[in-house]
Amino acid sequence: MLRLGRHAFSPDRLLVMAIVNRTPDSFFDRGATWSDDAALARVAEVIADGAEIVDIGGVKAGPGDPVSGAEEARRVVPFIAAVRAAHPEIVISVDTWRHEVGRAACEAGADLLNDAWGGWDPKLAEVAATFGAGLVCTHTGGAAPRTRPHRVTYADVMADVVATTTGLADRAVSLGVAPSAVLVDPAHDFGKNTWHSLAVTRDLATLVETGWPVLVSTSNKDFIGESLGREVTERLAGSLATVVVCALAGARVFRVHAVAQTRDALDMVACIRGSAEPRQTVRALA
Repeated sequence: MLRLGRHAFSPDRLLVMAIVNRTPDSFFDRGATWSDDAALARVAEVIADGAEIVDIGGVKAGPGDPVSGAEEARRVVPFIAAVRAAHPEIVISVDTWRHEVGRAACEAGADLLNDAWGGWDPKLAEVAATFGAGLVCTHTGGAAPRTRPHRVTYADVMADVVATTTGLADRAVSLGVAPSAVLVDPAHDFGKNTWHSLAVTRDLATLVETGWPVLVSTSNKDFIGESLGREVTERLAGSLATVVVCALAGARVFRVHAVAQTRDALDMVACIRGSAEPRQTVRALA
C-alpha cells in the first residue's frame, strides 16, 4: 500500500501526478502557470481531469537564471498553502532538492517531497521523516542540480539506477521515513542520454521488482523528441507510448503535463490487464 498524506493507494492503482510549474521559464509550458491565478486554475483543471497528485515546482530543471532557496520558497510555499486550502483532498508534492524549501513546503501542507536531484541535499530525507511526508528517491548519475549530462557512461545503466534509488530509499527508511511513503524514480533524461533513457524504459520491470513503488517522469522529454524527431510541443503521442509501456512494466505513478490523455491511457491499461472494469459494456449484449 502506498500512503501519501491522508490517502492510501492499493498496488493496482495507477496514479497521475500533474505538473504545475511556478516558474517563468519551464521547458514545456514557458511560464503558463507563473501567475497565481493561472496556477490555481491549472490545479483545478488537472484535478477535474483525474490527477491524484499535484507536483509543484519553483525552479526550472535545466540550466537558466539562478534561483536562490529564498526565491524558490517564495514561489511555491504560499501557493502550496493556497492549494491545500482550496483542495484539501489532493496529494500535494513539491519538486525541490533543498531541505529548507522542503521544510517550509511541508509546514504549508505538502505531503510528498519529490527530490528530483537524487539526494543532492541529504537533509531533505530528514525533513520527510520529521513531517511524516513521502519521498521520491531519484537516479541522476550524480549530476549536480540544473546541469545537463555530457558524455555520461554506465557499465549497466539499469544496475546503476537500481543501486542508487534503492540505496536512497533504504537510507530514508533508516532516518524514519515510512516505507509505505517512499517511491523510486529512474529519472529519464537526468544524467542520461537518449540510449540510456530508452534502456531504462525497456528494462523498467527490473526496478519494479525491487518492491519499491516506481514513479516515472517521461512527459515531453528529450529522449522522446530525439527518438521521434519531434519538437517539445509535438511529443504527446511519444509521451503516452512511454506511459503505457511503463504501466505495463509495473510503474505506479506518472508525472505528466497532459493529464486527461494520460488518465485515459492508464485507465485503458487497467482494463486490459483486468484490474479495472470497463465503464460500460453494451456491445453485442443487446
